[in-house]
Amino acid sequence: MNSVSPLQESERLTWIDAARGFAILGIFVVNIGAFSAPYFMYGGEEDAWTSAIDQNTQVFIDIFFQASFYTLFSILFGFGFQVLKERLVEKSIDVYPFLFRRLFILICFGLVHAFLIWHGDILLSYGVVGLFLVAFVNRAKKTLLIWGSLLLGMSVYFYSSFLYDLRALLGGYDVSKINLVKENYSSSDLAVILTQNANDWLYSNGLLSWLLLSTTLLPLFLFGMFIARKRWLHKPDEHKGTILTVWFISLLFFAALKMGPYLYGNPVWFSYIQDNLGGTASALFYLSSITLLARSSFGKKLIKPFTYVGRMSLTNYITQSIICFILFYGIGFGLYGSVRPIVAMGIVAVVFSLQIICSRWWLARYRFGPLEWLWRSLTYKEKQPLRKAERGSGE
Repeated sequence: MNSVSPLQESERLTWIDAARGFAILGIFVVNIGAFSAPYFMYGGEEDAWTSAIDQNTQVFIDIFFQASFYTLFSILFGFGFQVLKERLVEKSIDVYPFLFRRLFILICFGLVHAFLIWHGDILLSYGVVGLFLVAFVNRAKKTLLIWGSLLLGMSVYFYSSFLYDLRALLGGYDVSKINLVKENYSSSDLAVILTQNANDWLYSNGLLSWLLLSTTLLPLFLFGMFIARKRWLHKPDEHKGTILTVWFISLLFFAALKMGPYLYGNPVWFSYIQDNLGGTASALFYLSSITLLARSSFGKKLIKPFTYVGRMSLTNYITQSIICFILFYGIGFGLYGSVRPIVAMGIVAVVFSLQIICSRWWLARYRFGPLEWLWRSLTYKEKQPLRKAERGSGE
């Protein structure tokens, strides 16, 4: 009987692993601000962090990180989805049950992460929206691009028009709500923390939020599938001209939509355009830049540390949340609401550096990260070999 097995090291596209690792860094830069204080969700950061260095740090994060890395990771999710589908077809494996099982397991990971660790989880959203992606696995390349462009374009147009009409009402915040959130996350009572976490998840995951999320994530997944179908990143030497074109065009949109708004006061109503069109452009810029870097010996050395983290992206993503849970909530060190943005960036640098070291150590001995191994074993309905000395039936 035919069986499918995970990619072996010799089959991996190292620049894709590096892009995943870089995305994990960027996601952490953004997430730590939301994990350590209520301002990301409820507003008021301009009044909370008044020093020039903190405000400049916030601007730097907004331009170069905000909405640039969940978009990058989403494109890579679609890319990986297409690669997996192709391997299933090669092995004559029934595609739909396999993909649905994989997504269901991801949803379970997301539920645990969202309600027991952090409300800002993205895994649950990926799993749910990914169910719609299955409908596109056998559609033409052009269909992927058209649907992705239409969904993203309509979402951005209609919601940005709505925000523009209400622009005079945007930008306020509720001080009493912020103080209550601070108090609850600073509590030493785990039940209080988890209740506030659940309330925050419900606050940020209403019907409108899910509609907007679906019409932004699904297009990014489709763009990733399209790129995988075109084989641009499989054989970058053959498609260097195309990749350079994508790099240049995405840089222009990156600059115009992510940096440009600051020339005009960075209006709140423009944020959805800035995040979703600008974020998509910056994601493509980072992805093409890493792919081009991988073509030189110096570039390979530069991106190598990110490949270790990228190959263990699920484990490292969850680990970052666990570390933040311990650092910021009252049941741990209780730093919630007291860590300045510039200090948070120092924490990111230390934690991510340790993740590079630990990931390299782990992958020298094991085939997958711990959570990657669990996900694969459940997906393939067979315990996967973990130690590098082990051999599986599919090898």
